[in-house]
Amino acid sequence: MVCGKHISLLVLAACAPFAPSAIAADVALVGLIGAKAIVVIDGGAPRTLAPGQKSAEGVTLLGTEKDAASFDIDGKKKTLRMGQAYSAAKRADRQTVTLSADARGHFVTLGSINGGSVRFLVDTGATFVTLPAAEARRLGIDYLRGQRGQMQTPNGVVSVHRVMLDTVRVGDIELNNVDAVVSGSDTMGVALLGMSFLNRMEMQRDGQSMSLTKRY
Repeated sequence: MVCGKHISLLVLAACAPFAPSAIAADVALVGLIGAKAIVVIDGGAPRTLAPGQKSAEGVTLLGTEKDAASFDIDGKKKTLRMGQAYSAAKRADRQTVTLSADARGHFVTLGSINGGSVRFLVDTGATFVTLPAAEARRLGIDYLRGQRGQMQTPNGVVSVHRVMLDTVRVGDIELNNVDAVVSGSDTMGVALLGMSFLNRMEMQRDGQSMSLTKRY
């Protein structure tokens, strides 16, 4: 679901005293914590910006409201709602898929992992693509060899194994080498399309529709 708990680039060094500021190509709003915003810039790791704080890429948080935040991006004011992204450089050749919300407002779509069919629930609150153990076994993923850890869920703490997926595909968009976790609990019932996939997308929501455009 496009809600819930949300997760948190490299600084371009100036080569000369009067070097121009870096220009951010992509900014996505993935979470809000009080007056602070959690953003993904140019496909990097999520990070938190406070009001008035300017990132190394030239993105300044102007303020937040219930489910949105306003930014100064390359000298332009842009307001993004949760899960939305702004791209300064639109490219027509990039792959895009459009999803529709179900009756409960959730974005559910069919896709594939390592070539096997999977039903995904889009969840910007999930750090990784997350699979129930039964789904991982069906797909032939040897998750027990992965790094073991724990994950907080609405139903409590569960054991997980971290794995690397060869491919994750939604519509015409296919990504290679996607980080994922396999939950030791089968109560999930559906795979979560988390931020390890979505970080590499430009996300735009318009009412009951959401478009995902591949960044890289």
